[in-house]
Amino acid sequence: MNFIYPKTVNEAISGALKMFGENHVTATIWKASVAMLAASLAFVFYMLFTEGHASFNTSSDGVNWGSAIATYVYFALISSGLTIIASLATVFGFKQFYPVAKRCIWLAIVTLIAGFAVLALELGHPFRMLWAVPFGMQIYSPMFWMGVFYTIDLVLLLVKFYLMWKEDWDSPFSHFIGIAGFIAVVLASGMLGLLFGSMAMRPMWFGSATSVFFILSGVLSGAAAIVFSVYLAYGFDTKNMPEQLRSLTLGDQLPKVFATLIGIVLVFLLTRIWVGLWSNLDGMEGFVALLNTPWFHLEVWVCLALPFLMMLSPSMQMVPKWQVTASILVLAGMFIERLQFIVAGQNVPMFKGTWMNSVTPYTPSLAESALVVVGISTALALYALGERLSNLSAAPKESMATAGQLARG
Repeated sequence: MNFIYPKTVNEAISGALKMFGENHVTATIWKASVAMLAASLAFVFYMLFTEGHASFNTSSDGVNWGSAIATYVYFALISSGLTIIASLATVFGFKQFYPVAKRCIWLAIVTLIAGFAVLALELGHPFRMLWAVPFGMQIYSPMFWMGVFYTIDLVLLLVKFYLMWKEDWDSPFSHFIGIAGFIAVVLASGMLGLLFGSMAMRPMWFGSATSVFFILSGVLSGAAAIVFSVYLAYGFDTKNMPEQLRSLTLGDQLPKVFATLIGIVLVFLLTRIWVGLWSNLDGMEGFVALLNTPWFHLEVWVCLALPFLMMLSPSMQMVPKWQVTASILVLAGMFIERLQFIVAGQNVPMFKGTWMNSVTPYTPSLAESALVVVGISTALALYALGERLSNLSAAPKESMATAGQLARG
């Protein structure tokens, strides 16, 4: 269903309601997410106006970045991963991925907006960044360039989605936008990793590998998001899917790519904690505490290792229910990973290290938890809106026959 501009606001509302009525799953997501967004936003604004930034993380002295920052990183990297996956078709010519390219671009826009919303509210005075960031010109700061590249990325995503809506897939300008968007998103996610990796005072974050890990784990998160959203859009029934999309989901290429990404992230995580446990550098004590938490083992063995085995198994990798299960587990595991990465890096107080008998505990405040809900509900609401207002499974007609053959082969 292609989007048609409404002439009046009432026409837009009635049209949206009519389209939501066609899909009970999307309608339920829309209603629930809008209700959650309204309630969580109201609570966050109340806390900001009554307590200010002190409402965030008040019970965990020393852990200044908590679940709100982890939520921003989570959504920003999902967006980056989705853009990179879309680039497989739009930039590198892997036509079998065209059936998911448009949905990837829309979800990349949605998740980036959700991440920006959480980050802006976490700052306490979100409107200050409108002039403080661009006019501050802190060109030596990775945070400055992260903001610049993610802003460019968002603009290019919007342009690319508009071109796809206009059925402009392969014109020179569309191809240029795709290439520019791919470069921008690699730089943006890399700078986000560099923001943490350049902090020598936080040994658990420090290192050039942080940027590489952010990019790769972002692609994994994006792959999980697109698998889940495709099945969600069609009521988890492949019979409702267009032929080319069904060929892609029921073929073995997508599960193999998914398994490869999970395996790479698992190797990064396990080697990272292995090195951390063997190091006697002050600040690395957080790895011991990390290993002793049940959340770490849930993330590694249940949310990553189990889906890895599922997507390698010939009897499970092409079965829709196992693909959906694997995608849900990976999305949950990646959220745990972002939260543990952010918090564990601050668990050991700076310049004290082994002098401390224990690491700093962390418990998210109610305001922080509400921000997590803001991010999730924003992403879901915008996703549902896009699902109903545009045909996210659209792809260039002339390439579909080839795409279907490649996906089946």
